[in-house]
Amino acid sequence: QVQLVESGGGLVQAGGSLNLSCTGSTGTLDTYSMGWLRQAPGKEREFVASLVSGGWRPVYADSVKGRFIISGDNAKNTVYLLMNSLKLEDTAVYYCAGRRPGRVEYEVWGQGTQVTVAS
Repeated sequence: QVQLVESGGGLVQAGGSLNLSCTGSTGTLDTYSMGWLRQAPGKEREFVASLVSGGWRPVYADSVKGRFIISGDNAKNTVYLLMNSLKLEDTAVYYCAGRRPGRVEYEVWGQGTQVTVAS
């Protein structure tokens, strides 16, 4: 089963940008629907964005639409999340996850990367 490794988190000022990466150890990520989810302290994990398998169509949560861009590079077996105009409320641990076609739940998860937005 593919293993996912995230990178790119860190501390950023409000209004700044960060670019998260998620690289698959084996296989080809474009056979999966790939998503980014996040969990803030004391809150439920929430959907951020995904690339839907079968063309990798992007889908965004309303809270990040127009600010975040999800993309994929098949040659590098990597999915990215470019986060612009970051807000304090974007502070969370961000997880990359994948699921095969027909599956409802995400099956494989990365370890998570911390994003902290400071005022």
